[in-house]
Amino acid sequence: MPPDLIVKVGATALGMLALFLLVMTVSQLKEFRYIGSGVTATNTISVSGMGEVFAIPDTATFTVSVHEEAETVTFAQEEAAKKINAIKAYLLEAGVEEKDIKTVSYNVNPKYEWETVACREGYCPGGKQTLIGFEVYQSYSVKVKDTKKAGELLSGVGGKGASDVSGLSFTIEDEDTLKAEARKQAIQEAQVKADALASQLGVKIARVVGFYEDSGGYPPPYAYGMGGDAAMSRVESAKVAPELPVGENKIVSNVNVTYEIR
Repeated sequence: MPPDLIVKVGATALGMLALFLLVMTVSQLKEFRYIGSGVTATNTISVSGMGEVFAIPDTATFTVSVHEEAETVTFAQEEAAKKINAIKAYLLEAGVEEKDIKTVSYNVNPKYEWETVACREGYCPGGKQTLIGFEVYQSYSVKVKDTKKAGELLSGVGGKGASDVSGLSFTIEDEDTLKAEARKQAIQEAQVKADALASQLGVKIARVVGFYEDSGGYPPPYAYGMGGDAAMSRVESAKVAPELPVGENKIVSNVNVTYEIR
């Protein structure tokens, strides 16, 4: 074989080998995700921060229910409808917006009575269930924009036939701004902690590589008027509307921030 041909063949073989090795190297790098992704931070510190904001609630929410019993479904529904419609009319007249009165449940159930059958000649056949009528339950969720009216409305619905009032709570209609302020305070506290820790460790903060927030601060509902007709009868007989202090709601933000250090 001529020398120049040997050189050409060798050069071609080396070129193909080099190309093969290049392709394999790129393939391995992609497999281990060295291409197309950032380098994971290995040196980090994590700190927490908490922010609190207090505000006076501007909205009251409660649930009002009616309960009616009758021998037929139709009559029970008619009587329940009279009461619930009277309650709705009262709420609208008192200034509650129609969009803030919402049906949350409506149930019709049969009502049975258990009859005991007398034993005869040593044989006791047990008892039997007898249908004696039907029960209708209907509930409204009511939102009141004027919290000062809450006590008056709770007493008023009792006089219109409500069987139960429950789930009273005072909330803030728009909490987004307050949540943002609480989060800002929490992040600032975390940053101060991170700066102090980095100074003590003799390192510098490079960037944020992780963030988690847990927010809370929701008020528990009042247990008002719960217990059915017996409890509601006390509301009906009240000459003065109950005083319901609104107090303050606390909006809390807890954050955990992870920083890369160098």
